[in-house]
Amino acid sequence: MSELTDMMNIGKEMAKKLEAVGIDSSEKLIQTGSKQAFLQLKQEYPNVCLVHLYTLEGAITNIEFNFLSEEKKKELKEFSDFLK
Repeated sequence: MSELTDMMNIGKEMAKKLEAVGIDSSEKLIQTGSKQAFLQLKQEYPNVCLVHLYTLEGAITNIEFNFLSEEKKKELKEFSDFLK
């Protein structure tokens, strides 16, 4: 199993939060997907925001979150807004 912190965008703080919701490896994060992982984080940590969702998507796709396509950012923002 690969460490979460080996993934792009995932620092120690994010890794701790993911582990707290049962996502303890990069494989598990990829399997879970960014939206489901964000939903799980949101339930445990209500203050997580859209940037966290971008970070998760970037980690899964191995892209610096700032470089996600505008289309992908729009899709993720709509998902995040839906949860409010």
